Amino acid sequence: MSNRQKQTRRTFLAGSAAITAAGMGGASIRDAHAAAGKPAPEWDLSGWLNGDGGSVAGNRGKVIVIDFFQLWCPGCNKFSGPLMKHWQQVFADEIKSGNLQMVKIHTVFEGHKYQNNDRLKAYIKEKQISLPVGLDRHKDGSHLPETMLAYNTRGTPETAVIDKDGVIRFQQFGFFEYEKVQAMIGELLAQAKV
Repeated sequence: MSNRQKQTRRTFLAGSAAITAAGMGGASIRDAHAAAGKPAPEWDLSGWLNGDGGSVAGNRGKVIVIDFFQLWCPGCNKFSGPLMKHWQQVFADEIKSGNLQMVKIHTVFEGHKYQNNDRLKAYIKEKQISLPVGLDRHKDGSHLPETMLAYNTRGTPETAVIDKDGVIRFQQFGFFEYEKVQAMIGELLAQAKV
């Protein structure tokens, strides 16, 4: 493990401990969102930053991990953001081989004027985010974006894992036992190769 990987892991683990101590909750896999087991809705995005993450249908045959986030969200900055970087390292070979697609979806439901695309671009650069970042679409002046509504997310951060057949296998708001979800992703990747 390189020094950079070790530093990312230490940062992620420290953030996880801080989230737990702050009382954001520690849901387990069995407490996961009611969407688990249902077909994953298509993303309704106004565009992509940092590359194109495709679509749910276009990624069929791959395992998909989604980080629903807002740039000003404390839990996103302390937990889900570092977790996505950690998983990028853990599953680097699977990403490179095309078996795993990881995306972030900026799903703004508050602070619309502040959390604009210019600030998001600066945030991506500052946080050294290399994943594709989808811009959740707002229609008809709604404060709630379309993909957030389709996935019935409860806020940010929210993490979803979709299997090779386009079925949601895990979806959870806030902190969760990431080691169990990481193991589940590994199992889904093994199934996708069969």
